[in-house]
Amino acid sequence: MPKINYIRPFLYPYQLEILNSPARYTCTEASTKVGKTASHIVWLFEEALKCKSNQSVWWVAPTVVQAKIAFDRMKAQINNRSFFNSNETNRCITLSTGGKIEFKTGEEPDNLYGDDVYACVMDEASRCREEAWYALRSTLTATAGKCKFIGNVKGKKNWYYKLCQKAKQGGDANYAYFRITAYDAAAAGLVTKDGRPFLNEIEEAKKDLPEAVFKELYLAEVSEDGSNPFGIGHIARCIAPLSNNPPVCFGIDLAKKHDYFVIIGLDKFGQVCHFTRQTKTTWMHVTQTILNLPYAPMAIDSTGVGDPIAEHIAEKRSDVTSFIFTSRSKQQIMEGLAYAVQSREIAFPEGAIKDEMENFEFEYTRTGVLYSAPAGLHDDCVCSLALARHIWKNSLAHGQISVW
Repeated sequence: MPKINYIRPFLYPYQLEILNSPARYTCTEASTKVGKTASHIVWLFEEALKCKSNQSVWWVAPTVVQAKIAFDRMKAQINNRSFFNSNETNRCITLSTGGKIEFKTGEEPDNLYGDDVYACVMDEASRCREEAWYALRSTLTATAGKCKFIGNVKGKKNWYYKLCQKAKQGGDANYAYFRITAYDAAAAGLVTKDGRPFLNEIEEAKKDLPEAVFKELYLAEVSEDGSNPFGIGHIARCIAPLSNNPPVCFGIDLAKKHDYFVIIGLDKFGQVCHFTRQTKTTWMHVTQTILNLPYAPMAIDSTGVGDPIAEHIAEKRSDVTSFIFTSRSKQQIMEGLAYAVQSREIAFPEGAIKDEMENFEFEYTRTGVLYSAPAGLHDDCVCSLALARHIWKNSLAHGQISVW
């Protein structure tokens, strides 16, 4: 193979962080016009350089028009026109090294099955059909190829939002999450194509667009969608550092299968002062961890497999209340937590608690209101916080806690 002289184009640090990630799947929620497409065109071209003859990398977009935009930009970015041939009908670039870069649409997911793909970018992922991701995943199986997802935030009721939350929560080294706001890009020195400071364009867009639209398109912040029982804005106003005060109560959610074992302690002011979140623990470890907590009233989820654990701990400590989650009891305790959040009665730190609170949903059913995390995500922190608040409120009412 002849020697190839390649110089990577200039990229901003926030772009390089994504491209250089060792994770097999990177999920990026980003502002509009911050160089998502440009940087990932560079990455896909570099992946194509690694391919042998007739091996393919793909760019998948929601529509033909969007796929054509990326196809044309890729051709324009390759300075040496003799280095590739292009098929305009099939939107395929064949490099002189033999590797192919194909630009597909996810409009008909069944058309994506069949090939072996060595790397892929899914563009505007929040606007692609979930079935397109299923098909794409199958094409990466034999090659163990990487896939980079990019897109704007588009509400919570789409598969890509849930995939991003999975990546954001951690626990799977194959996934990495990135978020780029317009202000991040402006701070890095991004300018508009006519040379104006990007910050000026952001402020103009802020004036022109509804707040919810601006937040999704420029701040990569999800709009509430009306399905969150706490309120995204109310959650944000409850954020505070972990308190240094001693705990006056605990809420404990026991891990089931792939869930997390969570302990949340509140101080006398209702602020989180103790936070434990663990997975893949033994029942012996869980039991001993709880028994080692300082004396304070605690509520333990005793639903299902948690019942014998809670019963055993109650035999050792007199400050234990067992709580069984039913649809009715969960509705009541979550409505209590919602009241506490909306009245700023409690406070909790950034991180897993906040993330789960924002993901949490309610749905009206024939039998009442169903509260839960979206499929594939966790609500252990929410349940633990709700239990802690329940005990804290009861202790206040009975004079067991004084805030003075």
